[in-house]
Amino acid sequence: MLAEKIKIVMLKQKVNVKELSQRLNTSSSNITNKFKRDNFSEKELFEIAAALDCDLKIDFIDKATKQIL
Repeated sequence: MLAEKIKIVMLKQKVNVKELSQRLNTSSSNITNKFKRDNFSEKELFEIAAALDCDLKIDFIDKATKQIL
């Protein structure tokens, strides 16, 4: 889910995995593996957002009412 959102931003900004990994000072294989597992910590998400010159907003949404809490 989050991996797909990140990939969409990368596509819109014409940033490939190699470029993102360089911006994050990590290996391309590390990023690729995280995409495959769709496994990102909150810290990593904020770092990725910064590397892609984006803001990151994390919300809790009530499942019953669909309201942002």
